[in-house]
Amino acid sequence: MRSIVIIIIIVFTQIGIARNCLAQNAGQDSVFNSPSKYLLLDKALQYRITKSINTMYDFNFPAAERDFAVIAYQYPEHPLPYFLVALGYWWRIEIDVTKETYDQPFLKYLDMAIEKAEVMLDADKTNKEAAFFLAAGYGFQGRLYSERKSWTKAAWAGRNALKYMELSRGEEEFNPELLLGDALFNYFSVWIPENYPLLKPVMALFPKGNKELGLRQLEEVATNAFYTRIEAQYFLFRLYASEEKKPYEALQISEYLHLKFPNNPYFHRSYARHLYTVGRWNEAMKQSYEILDRIDAKQSGYESNSGRYAAFFVAQYYDRTKESKEAKKYYLKTISYGEESESQESGYYLHSLVQLGIISMEEGNKAQAKKYFKEVKKYAKRKHPSHVAAREYLKKNKL
Repeated sequence: MRSIVIIIIIVFTQIGIARNCLAQNAGQDSVFNSPSKYLLLDKALQYRITKSINTMYDFNFPAAERDFAVIAYQYPEHPLPYFLVALGYWWRIEIDVTKETYDQPFLKYLDMAIEKAEVMLDADKTNKEAAFFLAAGYGFQGRLYSERKSWTKAAWAGRNALKYMELSRGEEEFNPELLLGDALFNYFSVWIPENYPLLKPVMALFPKGNKELGLRQLEEVATNAFYTRIEAQYFLFRLYASEEKKPYEALQISEYLHLKFPNNPYFHRSYARHLYTVGRWNEAMKQSYEILDRIDAKQSGYESNSGRYAAFFVAQYYDRTKESKEAKKYYLKTISYGEESESQESGYYLHSLVQLGIISMEEGNKAQAKKYFKEVKKYAKRKHPSHVAAREYLKKNKL
């Protein structure tokens, strides 16, 4: 319970502020009374930031970081370039949050951005730009620490993010660029007690939200905003797919993001997943094979976690077409990728084990089938559909 409460603090600070704080600062003259006071209101710099961020979203980190290095050379005491580099490392982490490879450089650049912002705020206690970067820096720190189950550090970062969030508030209601934080807060402040009833007393400490309003706000940002549009679309397709039961809407957004950023593995596998969900099998196969080919070619960002998705979709296709030999091949690939990414408790991994057990039964290899079903019981929770299926097959076939 303690861990969930801390995650709530982190979620409400990070998704409400940190995810879009950079975009909020970039080029909104109406937000501040003194436009010349803030570096991020420089029009030429806005263009450079947007171009570089788009390059980063497309996983061309060397090109993006060259641009960030120029900004650091020109403005060595400003937090912006260091935060941008940290953001790039966050997207490296995002494709498989279980891996800690990029934790240290991510935290290093966040610390640098925080230090620069603290100096700015010490010099001017009303500096909203500095407060934005501090809220962002601590928010992202908290998110990583919560993923790593470092609860004390996560709670400390969350408290700091909340503090600077209050200092950074501006005329948010007038600008669609600034709606993202409000949208996510409105949605999740209702969603959490609906899905975790025991947390209702905790949620009573937060302002009252409105899930329907939050979704409408998120749709507005995804349609009308400029700087925060991609982040809003990222959250929106995830909500459409998992919570709102709107798979075609999720597919539409993920297709757009994949076409715009064709080298982003997260958007690529999401697009393949949504094609699979709506039954567009041939297209799902095409995208899945492309993901697997990119993994084999060692393309940046394409790794075992994406491979687990892609191999499973291919296996399912061959299962449907009764090509058990090919299905078995790709279920085994799913298992291999799942073990490499330590995702043995994932649904794709567990379902692949069940299907491999069924195929083994069809091949007359009861010993191998029993092994697969036992593996399911080892990794799945008792109420998980895969665990139930494995128990039934073991009982039915007296294995």
